[in-house]
Amino acid sequence: MSNSYCPILTIAGSDSSGGAGIQADIKSISANGGYAASVITASTAQNTQSVTDIHPIPVEHIIMQMKAVFDDINISCVKIGMLHSPEVIKAVKETLAEYKMTKIVFDPVMIATSGDKLLNDDAVQSLKDFLPNVMLITPNIPEAELLIGHTINLNNIQTTAEELAEMYHTSVLLKGGHLELTDTMTDILYNYQTKKATVINNKTVETINTHGTGCSLSSSIATYIGLGFSLEDACIKGCEYLNIAIQTGKDKVLGHGHGPVNHFYKITS
Repeated sequence: MSNSYCPILTIAGSDSSGGAGIQADIKSISANGGYAASVITASTAQNTQSVTDIHPIPVEHIIMQMKAVFDDINISCVKIGMLHSPEVIKAVKETLAEYKMTKIVFDPVMIATSGDKLLNDDAVQSLKDFLPNVMLITPNIPEAELLIGHTINLNNIQTTAEELAEMYHTSVLLKGGHLELTDTMTDILYNYQTKKATVINNKTVETINTHGTGCSLSSSIATYIGLGFSLEDACIKGCEYLNIAIQTGKDKVLGHGHGPVNHFYKITS
């Protein structure tokens, strides 16, 4: 057994309710065998029902957080969540390049559950310019539609994943959770390096407890990449982990809205 940790760095916002953002990332990384380090980009006043306030962290402090981690810890993989401004995106991009980080999983948070855009047009363009610098992006359907410029359905989800990868020069895990409900949840991985598509199917779970699913999935995939798994195996294992976390947490109650997934099902179920 190795005597070393597998340090995974999450760069994202804080969710005061603990279901999404940095808190979900830390839980997911820990549950899948990694050691979670974190850089907070914003603090949110948030619960299972809504986000009521967002307090951005100063860009210089974000950079100092990153440097403090990288100067001391040999990070195995980086997971990125919401970067709320062009200035933050630029700072994160340049600092990661300074430390020659290439194993980066980016969950491009751009669309709220309500369907509203979370980023202005300048920030969206900065985010698009950043994508070729990462190893994998994990957009949901609304985010992918914003990136690609057309609607997505079950008939074109696989070709769209390939289209996104070729457009942004990065691998894509296109999540099918927003498509019409069937018995099977279908996600599509397109590996930009190998030009290979992988269909990942899991059983659909009917529940309102889906707060933080995107954060939890991308963090688990980053952890498996950091542990040395191939991109395909990391995505398959991450999707399986999230599916079981949703399944085992589907009837649990926390708050009055959309509850979290059961991150620690291995020890709590």
